[in-house]
Amino acid sequence: MSGLVGEDEVVELCRDLIRIDSTNAGDNAGPGERAAAEYVAEKLSEVGVESRILESDARRASVVARIEGTDPGRDALLLHGHLDVVPFNAEDWTHHPMSGEIADGCVWGRGAVDMKDMDAMILAVVRRRLREGRRPPRDVVLAFTADEEAGGRYGAQWLAQEHAEVFEGCTEAIGEVGGFSVSIGQDKRLYLIEAAEKGIAWMRLTARGRAGHGSMLNAENAVTELAEAMARLGRYEWPVRLTPTVRAFLEETSAALEIEFDPERPEATVAKLGPLARMIGAVLRNTSNPTMLESGYKANVIPQTATGHVDGRFLPGYEEEFFATVDELLGPNVTREFVYHDIAVETGFDGPLVRAMAEALEAEDPGARAVPYTLSGGTDLKAFSRLGIRGFGFAPLKLPADLDFSGMFHGVDERVPVDSLRFGVRVLDRFLDYS
Repeated sequence: MSGLVGEDEVVELCRDLIRIDSTNAGDNAGPGERAAAEYVAEKLSEVGVESRILESDARRASVVARIEGTDPGRDALLLHGHLDVVPFNAEDWTHHPMSGEIADGCVWGRGAVDMKDMDAMILAVVRRRLREGRRPPRDVVLAFTADEEAGGRYGAQWLAQEHAEVFEGCTEAIGEVGGFSVSIGQDKRLYLIEAAEKGIAWMRLTARGRAGHGSMLNAENAVTELAEAMARLGRYEWPVRLTPTVRAFLEETSAALEIEFDPERPEATVAKLGPLARMIGAVLRNTSNPTMLESGYKANVIPQTATGHVDGRFLPGYEEEFFATVDELLGPNVTREFVYHDIAVETGFDGPLVRAMAEALEAEDPGARAVPYTLSGGTDLKAFSRLGIRGFGFAPLKLPADLDFSGMFHGVDERVPVDSLRFGVRVLDRFLDYS
């Protein structure tokens, strides 16, 4: 490993990206990703990488580029990261979310972990390698996408549908929400690599009844119908379903913790994961969380309709069971429609790419143990999987044991340790050589 340019540069790249406003509230009315895309394209151009900025709509921009490998006979590898971030309320933060400030050994700001950190790591590794004349063994396609935070309609989905040619030859990919460490004891760390994602079902529920005066009897109250249906969904105890990835994670984690894994009581293992239990606990089963309610226009008027929204997530292989249960819980007087619906994905935790990730981690952290896990949310991988690309979440970060990393995603005071960014650059550099 020669030089430290990439390690030093990654911090400034991350800070620069955080300072570019690319907030995405999901209404296509924000600043878009154009400024961030131009920044990325410029940084690639400086080391001789020709890129394309592709706009799906005004300001909704993604960047794609291809770096030729030394072995043209091999399939290509996709490295992807999104440029948009979720909105924020600056008054709630210790440091302004667009400052990119360095404090307490961390880079602070919206996108510090979701996912301008990975964007910066990819840029830093690519720039370092090309400055040193080190091309990857196989072609590497870079995709910095728009709109991931709203499902990718203006980003990865659009690219996969309208510009599939830029991914020609890609069979494997790495992206966000994986490769981060969870400390198990003094000298042992699990690195969670995403090998599966739950499917998404954001649903709008509608109840219809009979309008009338609020002072009179009314057995056809739409608000009552909707509230009861939402309560049934929100309180329903979904059964545990141990998918292959979830089971593998629990078995590996139990072994690392030196406890016996009991498939009848998986929560016992999850409970030992501290704050991470919120995210891991959500992949033991399907989930259905009510999130919004709307009805009426005056306190003494019973409205004819009432609407609500539910965030539903289903495990790979359990979509049919999920919707059959939802419809049963809704009852005959409440209908549903999709606000957003996307697939669940899962791949085996084996093969040369998995070995490359594990070996790159172990080379930089002898206490590393790579384990597969299922993400409770979703990423751009869903869109790329439709092109036949097998993907993993691998944005490697060695984290302090006391950092609530899962709480950083979409949270207040989002931040990433400086040392973790530098670690990620070293691991990704090795990974490209091993892959």
